[in-house]
Amino acid sequence: MHRLSARAVTTLGPGKYADGAGLWLYKRDGGGAQWVLRYTIHSRRHEMGLGAYPEVSLKDVRVAADQWRALVRDGKDPIKERDRARRAAERDIHLLKDIALDAFESRKAELKGDGVAGRWFTPLELHVLPKLGKMPVAEIDQKDIRDTLAPIWHTKADTAKKAMNRLGICLKHAAALGLDVDLQATDKARALLGKQRHTVENIPAMHWENVPAFYASLSDGSVTHLALRLMILTVSRSKPLRFIHEGQIEGDVWTIPGEAMKGLKDKTPDFRIPLSGEALAVIEQARKHMRDGYLFAGQRRGVISDMTMSKYMERAGMAERPHGFRSSMRDWMAETTSTPHDIAETILSHTVGNRVERSYRRTDFIDQRRAVMEAWAAWVTSKLHP
Repeated sequence: MHRLSARAVTTLGPGKYADGAGLWLYKRDGGGAQWVLRYTIHSRRHEMGLGAYPEVSLKDVRVAADQWRALVRDGKDPIKERDRARRAAERDIHLLKDIALDAFESRKAELKGDGVAGRWFTPLELHVLPKLGKMPVAEIDQKDIRDTLAPIWHTKADTAKKAMNRLGICLKHAAALGLDVDLQATDKARALLGKQRHTVENIPAMHWENVPAFYASLSDGSVTHLALRLMILTVSRSKPLRFIHEGQIEGDVWTIPGEAMKGLKDKTPDFRIPLSGEALAVIEQARKHMRDGYLFAGQRRGVISDMTMSKYMERAGMAERPHGFRSSMRDWMAETTSTPHDIAETILSHTVGNRVERSYRRTDFIDQRRAVMEAWAAWVTSKLHP
């Protein structure tokens, strides 16, 4: 017993070292170390991990090892007992807010960007948890769900549908943890709420004639102003723009990775955007704010949030939103240019043609798009250089 010392644990090289009574320290070549308890029960030998060193000290691991050895003496398997205790603890996570967070964590790997953008959790956070978050999940029934989502069931149909879907996932997660929940509660709630009356509401867009004046007002060289300017010039969506990286720009072409494109799968090809002279000038200014290669870095970490540009326009008393600049340019092309339909749609990164047509198309019209983008930039900056 107690063959190792605190100093030895620190200085020993790679290998396996016994502390006695089945407690071992495994030190790896890469510098990591793991505590392991070897024990035999029912004529079978087992190895039980007791944590990593130095997170678990020699003193603490000896205390833990004594507790697990006591179970062996009582004829109990420590690994099974630990698993049983873990399951019992999981069953204690019974409030919906805790279940929702646990369900979200378990699904992060399946979500685009590990769910960093928050779109999976947001419908729950905004429309479900404020009313049901503190309720025991086993007590939630269809009437609770109906009363919670009724205010937005018809007015915000898509959001309500997502919230209902996420809530169903949470109930299934709770059932997997061993909790007694009604897995049909969401289906029953849908029956109570009835068929949705959904009217599509387009994102407010600025008329193309007003874009130059707005562009000219974005003149202070801040991250928000520069991001809005580049969004107008490239008519890109918010996420690719916010995460634009120095490594994605080569010459006068910005290449957006396929996985960053809206609602598309891993096999989606990268999308190239030709950069006008004005766009290149904006990028050069943005490099002054660059951090870790990202042009539009957040104040403390990461990149600017999804709401940064929208909030700027909202505070300015505007009804229009940044995503609407895509519509502004589309209308400008339709009303003032003879841009062919396929080129105009490709500029907006819309899918053109059916699957067969796309399989035979080998061009992304980049040269034709470059000319249109330069013309758009000339219009956008017309108030800067009257």
